[in-house]
Amino acid sequence: MKFGTFITNVKPERISLHVRRAEELDYESAWIGEHMIMPVKSASKYPYSADGSFPAPLDVPFNDPMLALAYAAALTSKIRLATGIFVVPMRNAIATAKAVATLDMLSSGRVIFGVGVGWWAEEFAAVGASFADRALRTRESIELMKELWTKDDPVYHGKTISLEGARFNPKPTQKPHPPIVVGGTSDLALKRAVRYGDGWYGIAKTHDEARALIERLRGFERAAARARPVEITLSLRTGQPLTLDDLRRLKQAGVDRALIGSPVRSLTEDELARFRDEVIARI
Repeated sequence: MKFGTFITNVKPERISLHVRRAEELDYESAWIGEHMIMPVKSASKYPYSADGSFPAPLDVPFNDPMLALAYAAALTSKIRLATGIFVVPMRNAIATAKAVATLDMLSSGRVIFGVGVGWWAEEFAAVGASFADRALRTRESIELMKELWTKDDPVYHGKTISLEGARFNPKPTQKPHPPIVVGGTSDLALKRAVRYGDGWYGIAKTHDEARALIERLRGFERAAARARPVEITLSLRTGQPLTLDDLRRLKQAGVDRALIGSPVRSLTEDELARFRDEVIARI
């Protein structure tokens, strides 16, 4: 099992201390959450809390994920750098492809591109993006990005975006492209992971919920006759610190990568070391 940690969106000296210490302690990856803007009034329900409330104050600083990860890349040499989760349909697909390819090149091939369709309708409205067709635009954006990353003469024609007669560089260092990890827990999200993802990122509040999600994902894999299993990344958020028993149960359930902490509260450097010594070292 691999272990990732979250980069909390805080001041540069804190990011520097955290990501360097995580690399020294052999954490496999560092993940960063994102929101472009935080609507003050909202009827949308956060899908990963019991009451639908967003688990962070509206003034929490969400840094631009690509810039923050580029900063982390310059401070490290081996830890993988992951978006968790990047809301694809709120942005121009070509601009996103350029940012991901550049980050992968600058980090010598360490990017994990975690993607999602988004859930916050008011955030889409605030940035002028369509919410109703976000799933279609996500799929077509990813298909276009793969074309840009892998072809000398990319050609793509979809319902929401088309391109031909252009060149795109730099290409990502990873071939054919950085792994795409699809986030979400709905059936549609799980099917997206099976259809065009290299991995899946799930959030669960209990072990029972985690097992049920993984069983559903594997069922969709079988139905699609997918040749290679989807890599499973899971953030278990029980409200309590993760224990050795928690991680053993996640490993037994089929989790490939466990994420420690949360996008709004990363572990301190001492907590990273203690968790490595008391939990990870005993798995």
